[in-house]
Amino acid sequence: MQTTDTVLMIEPIAFGYNAETAENNYFQVEQKGADIQSKALAEFKIFVEKLRNKGVNVITVKDTIDPHTPDSIFPNNWVSFHKDGKVVLYPMFASNRRVERREDIIETIKNQGFEVSEVDDWSLPEIQGHFLEGTGSMIFDHDNRVAYGSVSLRLDENLFREFCTKYRFTPVVFHSFQTVGEERLPIYHTNVMMCVADKFVVICLDCIDSELERSKVIETIKNSGKEIIEISEEQMQQFAGNMLQVQNKEGEKYLVMSQTAYQSLNAEQIANIEKYCEIIYSDLNTIEVNGGGSARCMLAEVFLPKK
Repeated sequence: MQTTDTVLMIEPIAFGYNAETAENNYFQVEQKGADIQSKALAEFKIFVEKLRNKGVNVITVKDTIDPHTPDSIFPNNWVSFHKDGKVVLYPMFASNRRVERREDIIETIKNQGFEVSEVDDWSLPEIQGHFLEGTGSMIFDHDNRVAYGSVSLRLDENLFREFCTKYRFTPVVFHSFQTVGEERLPIYHTNVMMCVADKFVVICLDCIDSELERSKVIETIKNSGKEIIEISEEQMQQFAGNMLQVQNKEGEKYLVMSQTAYQSLNAEQIANIEKYCEIIYSDLNTIEVNGGGSARCMLAEVFLPKK
């Protein structure tokens, strides 16, 4: 199944700009002011409410003051929850993000009626400088057992291939870039330039500079039977690639995105998406600007079996 009706979200208590992640996340801009946390919290709460109002099961866990984890609002980078009962922990680039991995969060999920058969800890390679940041760096087509991965400092190709072998995904490896000033620099996470839903894929093909790699990605998507909804690099910069399809308890599907992303789309793109599912969008401006991540990054999907 491509979509789940349950997501984990981490409520921020000390959200802010993270200089460690800004080294290669070119979406981040530091805003000054004492109200960054309060604005982020307000955005978070409205977002949660919008999802719950549509019948999506949102499990929220509060962040901790100590240790300080300014990016904890993006849990999908350190953990993923699989339908076979496995919970996977991932190696993280920024040292101050590694403490986001919390056992009590997994216990909270279990207490919500989900079964965990094993915690598969992949975090060790981070000590040697090799990283694989969960469903930020990997985009799963669950139904077709395909995983898309754009190589960057946050996705080590060897680790990605190793993960795909163990979890029975066919890896599609490519390189994607964004223009920063006069340079073409690697996009830090695959999930800011593509989103795989049940019947369509939103993707910025212009980010894949290699014609060979671009053709391979297009061919794989077409072979999976999904429609390609293309976005421009300018729209990608507005987080139009950072979307996630979810469903409610009745199986009604929704594509979740930020208000910034939604407003960047044209009428034809919106109509193409709405052929398949309703759109949920929410204002996440403070989180996007300071954190360099958007709606999809805030949602860790829970595919675990129920007890």
